[in-house]
Amino acid sequence: MKALVVDDSAVMRKVLIGALARADITDVEQAADGQEAVKATEREEFDLVLMDWNMPNMLGIDAVKAIRANGKTMPIIMVTTEAEKSRVVEAIKSGANNYIVKPFEPATIVEKIQSVFK
Repeated sequence: MKALVVDDSAVMRKVLIGALARADITDVEQAADGQEAVKATEREEFDLVLMDWNMPNMLGIDAVKAIRANGKTMPIIMVTTEAEKSRVVEAIKSGANNYIVKPFEPATIVEKIQSVFK
């Protein structure tokens, strides 16, 4: 399984990659913003995307919309500090499959990944 981790924080990308490893996902690409994420999904196929919301150049929510507009159907999990219910609803309506609020336990990532593949 191949995953794309999208976050403007290199530290958070490392944390997410470590959490993915706990779910036996070790083939991981990284992107630092939404623009890079959209380009990466145009260039290659991913089985899963973990997407931050607040990033420079292109917000994660806009990247989700662009990825879906390009016809991509892989699960996208938003991983963000945006905890308001309206944000969660917006993310799901925009094409996200699940939502994780930072800070989180690594086990939460594993659970959410398993839930999108059931």
